[in-house]
Amino acid sequence: MPPSLAATAPAVLAVGAHPDDIEFLMAGTLLRLRDAGWRLHYLTVANGSCGTATESRDAIVARRRAEAIEAARCLGAVFHESLVNDLEILYTYDLVARVLAVVREACPRILLVHSADDYMEDHSTSQRLAVTAAFCRGMVNYVSAPARPPVAEDVTIYHAMPAGLRSPLRERVRAGQYVDTADRLGAKRAALGCHRSQKEWLDHSQGMDSYLDTMAARDREVGRLSGRFAYAEGWRRHHHLGFSADDGDPLAEALGGACWVDPAYEATLD
Repeated sequence: MPPSLAATAPAVLAVGAHPDDIEFLMAGTLLRLRDAGWRLHYLTVANGSCGTATESRDAIVARRRAEAIEAARCLGAVFHESLVNDLEILYTYDLVARVLAVVREACPRILLVHSADDYMEDHSTSQRLAVTAAFCRGMVNYVSAPARPPVAEDVTIYHAMPAGLRSPLRERVRAGQYVDTADRLGAKRAALGCHRSQKEWLDHSQGMDSYLDTMAARDREVGRLSGRFAYAEGWRRHHHLGFSADDGDPLAEALGGACWVDPAYEATLD
């Protein structure tokens, strides 16, 4: 993208809990937005310190940081440093202030986050932090860490689908809209493949035979649920109050026919 256009192009910020969450859940959508001229920003709140069965904390953190930087580069995204260790994503003033600094730096028009109802507290709490940071992005008396000037632009928040497409209490979760990932699946696999340590870790800890195939199978199932796409990522849009002037849908506007809003889901909101 030419520098003159990059300075004025709208931005999307993806916030995941751990290195590789963005690639699993959001990369197809990010790639489509990138190709539509959007600037991408990439933040994983935790550093992946527990994602190993054999390595020391310092060794795995350094390895996963390098993998995340490579993945962000693969996506064409600006990389933001992780903030805490795994399982230390806690809803505190200090951590909100640190996430807020990234939100103000990126000034996103779209914010992609985890599901509000997911199986793991790191996932659920990271989205709470991001949502609060977006809410107070323009508040002059909420000081970010490091300090960044407030921003007033509208932001629309989209929640990814939870693990297993179910809530922690096993209820089936349906998406409100679907983004076609079929022709971005190869690039999504390449970005996820940067996280080589996690293929080893998940094989050991969760018995997953194929890290990349698990991601593709999830996109295939979400695509099946859409009834429109062979592969897809699913999203649910956050309430607009406090975040944007109206109940707009910039993701659908940006992606056109590659983003389908399910009218049956929208009807449940009336």
